[in-house]
Amino acid sequence: MGSVDEYHIQQIIVNMPEKIEPALWPDQCCIYNVPASLFHVKEDAYTPLLISIGPIHHNNQKLKEMQKQKHRYFLFFWESLVNKHDLVHYKAFLEQEEQKIRHCYQKNFSEISKEEFVEMILLDAVFIMELFFREKKLRETKRCEHKDDYILTQPCVSKSIQCDLLLLENQLPMFVLEKLYGTVVPCNVKKHTTFVELAYEYFQSCYAHQVSSERESEPKKWENSLHFTDLVRYSYLPIELSYDSDSDKNKQTCFLRTATKLNEAGISFEKDDNRRLLDIKFEKKPFLSLFLCLGCLPHSKCFKARFLFPILKVDHRTERVLRNLIALEQCHYPEEPYICNYVSLIDSLIHTKDDAELLVEKEAIVHELGSDKELANLVNNLCKHVVTNSNCYHQIMKDIDEHYNNKWKWAMGTFRWVYFRDPWRSSSTVVGIAVLIFTIFNFCRVIQLIF
Repeated sequence: MGSVDEYHIQQIIVNMPEKIEPALWPDQCCIYNVPASLFHVKEDAYTPLLISIGPIHHNNQKLKEMQKQKHRYFLFFWESLVNKHDLVHYKAFLEQEEQKIRHCYQKNFSEISKEEFVEMILLDAVFIMELFFREKKLRETKRCEHKDDYILTQPCVSKSIQCDLLLLENQLPMFVLEKLYGTVVPCNVKKHTTFVELAYEYFQSCYAHQVSSERESEPKKWENSLHFTDLVRYSYLPIELSYDSDSDKNKQTCFLRTATKLNEAGISFEKDDNRRLLDIKFEKKPFLSLFLCLGCLPHSKCFKARFLFPILKVDHRTERVLRNLIALEQCHYPEEPYICNYVSLIDSLIHTKDDAELLVEKEAIVHELGSDKELANLVNNLCKHVVTNSNCYHQIMKDIDEHYNNKWKWAMGTFRWVYFRDPWRSSSTVVGIAVLIFTIFNFCRVIQLIF
């Protein structure tokens, strides 16, 4: 029996292909096919609508129309070059680095020949470069010089392509574009030291937070991004990164209550314009926060328990962006799932329309959707099939949980919620307390006169 089993195993080995490629190239792979568990939740969030970049969607017949525009851009780019040999040398670079570029993708695409692969990467890289320069000129001059360019003249097309360029499956490695920018683009055209700076500027309207001007001293971690999806992820991260994943796995799980429940417990939700999207803070003074009821007074931040949120801007593109960032983290950053943790935290805060309405009222979230209920549904669906082993907001959740379970602080929070929720209630409460004190004072005087 054993020899029969051994024979079958040998037959399997004999029938294997002569060369088996690795499932991934760990040191180089950075562009992935979206995991099926995430893809089937909402397929159109990961699929380009107008344009394919790179090999994954290269043969999608629905996107063939944009190939003509790629060729128009390529011809214009070629004719504008003073030294056309630079582009010839760049193609030679792509041929030399063809295997390295292939290894950046999860799939090797062996069915695409070397010549076809190089031509595809060249055409896509030149298209992106020309598009970015045209968009930059349009932003600066407010005037379109290419009247026949339907991408620039139709904002809906321009925004759709911008969103397509952020999809995880629709990427070129950043070093391919940096090489084109550094060696082929004429010096008189370049206004940035590196291509990634130009890309960061191009995608600013897609960011789900208010982009403030960065100080020179602040580290620009997005300069090390692997591609456009990675660039946007870096732009969301806090300036100071801290993620102790090993110790985090040993911490006790904390559950965050909904926004309305936390608000009833005296926690104030406040917007913060000076932080990046994921830089959420929970602040309270150890002693003064015991008197939460005084938080309604002017200039009384020291009495509050404050949940500080950078403003989250939600429009029709936000879901696609966040879903692709989540997919990137699930594949490439499983030990640093910052975006996944952020979305999970927002999902914990918003269970109903009332929760969403509260965060919108406090301007922690600004949205262009039809209703607050639609916002709640969007947030609640983002975390389906997302798996994380650590949480960068664990300490914040622990502090909030301790605050919520403190009976005195809950009583103070309830007192504030009932009697000092708004100016009208506050004034009525103050008048009532004044009348009560006046009545007691008069009663004491009457007693003294009698006796």
